[in-house]
Amino acid sequence: MYYILTYDIASERRLPKMLKICRRYLNWIQKSVFEGHLSESQYSKLKCEISKTINVKEDSVITFSVNDMRYILKEVLGIDKNEVTNFV
Repeated sequence: MYYILTYDIASERRLPKMLKICRRYLNWIQKSVFEGHLSESQYSKLKCEISKTINVKEDSVITFSVNDMRYILKEVLGIDKNEVTNFV
């Protein structure tokens, strides 16, 4: 499954932890936005790590998932900040 994840973390202390977690699983594309393919078990592990890190009363994490890439058109205007790599 292909995922797009974005987050808004209220605490400066939790922010680096969240960034580190997301970079382990997905490709960073802009500030707090990530994308990539994950298996069901990888996605479950990601959600578990995020749940242990965030404060549900202050932070927000949103994921979008697509199971058929034919319905995704990615267009970058300007600089594509990161080359896509798929390592976990």
